[in-house]
Amino acid sequence: MEEEKEFIIDEELKKLPGRPGVYIMHDLHDTIIYVGKAVSLKNRVRQYFQKGYKKSPKIQRMVRNIDHFEYIVTDSELEALVLESNLIKEHRPKYNTMLKDDKSYPYIRVTVNEAFPRVMLARSMKKDKALYYGPYVNSTAVRDTIELLRKLYRIRSCSRKLPEDIGKDRPCLYYHIGQCPAPCQGYISEEEYRKSIDRMVYFLKGHYQEEIEALTQKMMTASEEMRYEEAASYRDLIESVKQIGERQKITGTDGDDRDIIAIAMDAVTGNNPDQEYDFSTEGQEARPDFLGTRNAVVQVFFVRGGKLIGREHFFLTADDTDDPGHVLSSFITQYYSGAPFVPKELMLESEIPDRELIEQWLTKRRGSKVTIRIPQRGMKEKLVALAHDNAEMVLSKDRERLKREELRTIGAVREIATLLGLEKADRMESYDISNISGFDSVGSMIVYERGKPRKSDYRKFKIKWVDGPNDYASMEEVLTRRYTRALEGDEGFSKLPDVILMDGGKGQVHVAEKVIRDLGFDVPVAGMVKDDYHRTRGLYFHDREIPIERDSEGFKLLTRIQDEVHRFAIEYHRQLRSKGQIHSVLDDIEGIGPTRRKALMRTFKTIEAVRDASIDELLHAPSMNEKAAQSVYDFFRNSRTKST
Repeated sequence: MEEEKEFIIDEELKKLPGRPGVYIMHDLHDTIIYVGKAVSLKNRVRQYFQKGYKKSPKIQRMVRNIDHFEYIVTDSELEALVLESNLIKEHRPKYNTMLKDDKSYPYIRVTVNEAFPRVMLARSMKKDKALYYGPYVNSTAVRDTIELLRKLYRIRSCSRKLPEDIGKDRPCLYYHIGQCPAPCQGYISEEEYRKSIDRMVYFLKGHYQEEIEALTQKMMTASEEMRYEEAASYRDLIESVKQIGERQKITGTDGDDRDIIAIAMDAVTGNNPDQEYDFSTEGQEARPDFLGTRNAVVQVFFVRGGKLIGREHFFLTADDTDDPGHVLSSFITQYYSGAPFVPKELMLESEIPDRELIEQWLTKRRGSKVTIRIPQRGMKEKLVALAHDNAEMVLSKDRERLKREELRTIGAVREIATLLGLEKADRMESYDISNISGFDSVGSMIVYERGKPRKSDYRKFKIKWVDGPNDYASMEEVLTRRYTRALEGDEGFSKLPDVILMDGGKGQVHVAEKVIRDLGFDVPVAGMVKDDYHRTRGLYFHDREIPIERDSEGFKLLTRIQDEVHRFAIEYHRQLRSKGQIHSVLDDIEGIGPTRRKALMRTFKTIEAVRDASIDELLHAPSMNEKAAQSVYDFFRNSRTKST
């Protein structure tokens, strides 16, 4: 096998092209720690390693951790900006300014492309010829609005396919209580129904007063005719319409869509990259992961059609030397790379780097011209100032909460790493086995990154090789399948943890260590040792038990991990049971139906015996032929290297 070529930074710097692109910095463990873009890769990347180039404390720490780098050449700086944003969102590098929130906002969707349209909540805007209104910040308010619209305009809420399904079933409860005209029965024509939809769309465009006047007239008429219950219903509808109208604060007369963005930044927490810090609870004010960084809050006001429909704030971490303009620039590229809607205008409180480039990128995302403005006077300047005041208030209110959150996540991770004597424990994997009386076993794998669950990396396993109540053998199977997939280059299993946390002590740890060692990996394994009440009391590592303070954040994180891995395993087991999907592994073999499955189990008694049988031995079972025997034999030989 060809020996891997050593990466010599000085030599690789000479090979950098003078073209636009993205550079990716890796540490010794091949973890991506920084992603950046450059007009000229050659000039930009070299600066990090030049002694005379002034670098912030954060960048100094980052450079000391660089083991190797790679780069991707693009045709333009705009392409580099897009690629940089995508890579940051995918890998969340430690030394990039990171947006902590990744939210989706609801829309009101009107399916005007249907014969009998509906109104519903949607989480994204698609090109499906439907009408979309929003995005809105408060999903509860959106649901309330949809409920009001259905009552007000008698819009159907069912998912029946009309007109094809007309008359196929009885009308639902909404028809009987007067909230749907039952188009499913043909009681209303498509033309009449469409008139209600047109009125609803007119309402959604902000024309509330006309509806209030119409409802008021109906209420007065019902009252005069002594239909008091109906009048009270109209009264309630009027109040609901008024509440929706009050949410829409007029901010301008141009009717444009814009986002108003401002930032507030916390004070510097530290600036000495070489200082040593205490990991104990008492030393929480100076934690290494937050040294030289500070919190920031970005406040966004959403203006749609000239109306302020809501606001939202976002938390970021920034370097202590970053100015607000750089942080805002990073926020905009991260947020709008995933936002379902890009307005035609952004209003900021200060200038940002790469303003023209970001305008080009936003224009491409929107499909029409997007402008970034910094208003200096008038109402627009006051709105930006108001957004800034709101950001300051959020930061002040949540400062202590943010500190607690940092302590319970990254601080707890550092504490665990220190207890185990590891350089880092940013990524942890934990495993559990769940069964009923030892049968129908399933395995679960959960992942925590920087103290928080990373659910996209969770994995489930049906136990295939083990028959009966054998947790050790089941765990060996799960780990073997997981790390074999990593060896095979499966992207879903390629990222390795800094430490494996087994749900148990010496026995489970030794099982995991054997699998890891036999497959050629070097991943530390620790066990979460439990007391008589099945609660974690310490860590088993390198053949000794390490006690941990019960009131420490590290202990609390271990407890959360233990609870989560149990929950995930049990939930998977319950899900399979509820669907009737737990069955013999023989059911997964082509050509093996209920008759042959029963015959095999009567002949061999256990799954393990079936697995170990030769083709000739399998043929001794009733109903088996040569093709079926070959299918069983091949299944068990191949499954040793396959995962679910």
